[in-house]
Amino acid sequence: MEINLPPFNIKIREQEGKRQIFDFLRRRYVALTPEEWVRQHFVHYLVHHKGYPQGLLANEVELHVGEKRLRCDSVLYDRTLHPLMIMEYKAPDIELSQRVFDQISVYNMLLHVDFLVVSNGRQHYCCQMDYDRHSYRFLPTLPEYDRITSL
Repeated sequence: MEINLPPFNIKIREQEGKRQIFDFLRRRYVALTPEEWVRQHFVHYLVHHKGYPQGLLANEVELHVGEKRLRCDSVLYDRTLHPLMIMEYKAPDIELSQRVFDQISVYNMLLHVDFLVVSNGRQHYCCQMDYDRHSYRFLPTLPEYDRITSL
């Protein structure tokens, strides 16, 4: 699967005929799907290239809306454990359409974060929310952790 993220020391195994990849945030092997391939590359990129603290990132964060359960692909927290960024991943062959942005916006109605990120491994978009002006702006690149905590 061709993606636009740096390589890392990938741990893959096969169990009961299914391929699995090691998720270093959840500290366990998970099913190796195209979306998971993107997630693992992206979180490694955040930690090893952008300085995001591993202990402040979480994968598969469950949200509740009444009886309905939603699941954010990844969430970054600040040092007080307040959600700071939501990340939504798609498989490399999935177009990052308005539907993807609508999906992450639903999660943000619950978490009210400062940054939203979507990636299919080939394209990555990061937008910064401006709640005072009821708007957002797309950033040219994904900022380093120290930069987003100072904005």
